Amino acid sequence: MSGEDRARAMAASVARTARSHGVGAEGISLLSRAHAVAMEPRVAKLEDARHPVLLHPGHTVLVLLHDVGLTDAEILSAAALTESEDAAFRIPLDRVRELAGDEVAGVVGAVPCSGTEDLAEALVTAPHGVRLVALAERLDHLRHAHLREDAAWGWTAHREAIRVYLPLAERTHERLADRYRYWCTKFEGRFRAPADGSA
Repeated sequence: MSGEDRARAMAASVARTARSHGVGAEGISLLSRAHAVAMEPRVAKLEDARHPVLLHPGHTVLVLLHDVGLTDAEILSAAALTESEDAAFRIPLDRVRELAGDEVAGVVGAVPCSGTEDLAEALVTAPHGVRLVALAERLDHLRHAHLREDAAWGWTAHREAIRVYLPLAERTHERLADRYRYWCTKFEGRFRAPADGSA
């Protein structure tokens, strides 16, 4: 199955799941457009159709639908368009605004990137919807961390999850907190500090 085929399958899954959770036709239309745009740079730039970040936008939306029960189409659309890790896959905010409006662009723009200075403060003081998007989006990166070749990245991401994202999840949403606790515990022994002591 090609990257384009996998993208289409994920798009269908996102729309089907949103519909089953009660998102209306107009909301599904917005969400589908947002997901399609979020997938454009991934399909274009990732040669490996099984790359762990290819389906990231859809996975982020599915976390919010399944684990949070979120049905706000604008927040779900913002989740699809949020990218905290890989700058090459970020959609410019001007395009987000043209596609989905000011509210969606505002949420996307408010989610801080991994490694940002004062990350914890920015997330704790963010609106509830922004925190949910940040938690769901980061969770999908973390749960695929073992598939990345960069072990140092995994260690840094694990440390950040324990210090920032897990405490945030515990004060934001019980199910997301459970998932962060599971991830942090499962990968505790897998990710080690770099040999040179950096990070």
